[in-house]
Amino acid sequence: MSTITTRDGTQISYKDWGTGQPVVFSHGWPLNADSWEAQMVFLASHGYRCIAHDRRGHGRSSQPYGGNDMDTYSDDLSELIERLDLERAVLVGFSAGGGEVARYVGRHGTKRLAKVALVSAVPPLMLKTADNPGGLPMEAFDALRLGSIADRSQLYKDLASGPFFGANRPGARVSQGAIDSFWLQGMQAGHTNALDCIKAFSETDFTEDLAKLDVPTLIVHGDDDQVVPIGASALRSAKLVRNATLKVFAGAPHGLTYTHKGQLDAALLAFLGT
Repeated sequence: MSTITTRDGTQISYKDWGTGQPVVFSHGWPLNADSWEAQMVFLASHGYRCIAHDRRGHGRSSQPYGGNDMDTYSDDLSELIERLDLERAVLVGFSAGGGEVARYVGRHGTKRLAKVALVSAVPPLMLKTADNPGGLPMEAFDALRLGSIADRSQLYKDLASGPFFGANRPGARVSQGAIDSFWLQGMQAGHTNALDCIKAFSETDFTEDLAKLDVPTLIVHGDDDQVVPIGASALRSAKLVRNATLKVFAGAPHGLTYTHKGQLDAALLAFLGT
């Protein structure tokens, strides 16, 4: 993988495959760029330049103690886009990566962007508050933190073999390889970085960021997402984003980049071609 070094000295690793209009992928927690490989191979074969970075603290990037927040994540993404001098880029964010993309727009605008896609994404706000009654209670995220501190290796195995891929649903078809890949990517993340990222993706309010999205936006979500429930995320985001197209995948879990990759590949390709 190639690397850039950010202004604070953090090394960000990234993959850069293919030629054509750039499509930049932001991954979910606690994963890395490898989680996007199916979509990257598919879109690169259709004439797009596919770029995916490991967020700071994740994968092969540096594991700094500080800066594990959405503002810094989005600034790192901006530095990558500027360093590669990307124009008419399409940003695609999955889960926490959807928050990173939204915050990038909020802080850096859309001058280098053509389109945005949010997939199983956390915006506008995951946490349940008085203004967001459909969100998840703080206890859910505290349980993630406690599980990570107690035995994060087992936590990742439990997530992957349960709600993330919908493996706890009757008739689910999730390979052991997919479960193992989730675990491996999670264990490549720094412990403190992964802990801090829980707060970043759950407590950051992206409402104002979404209001600044002025390019065509595709919102994809599964209606059986047990990790980021669709009611408090995609359905609300689709109302907040101008010129948004909402696609709901029936029966799809949170990790639909794997379980419904053919359907997602087709939706992304169609969106890119419009």
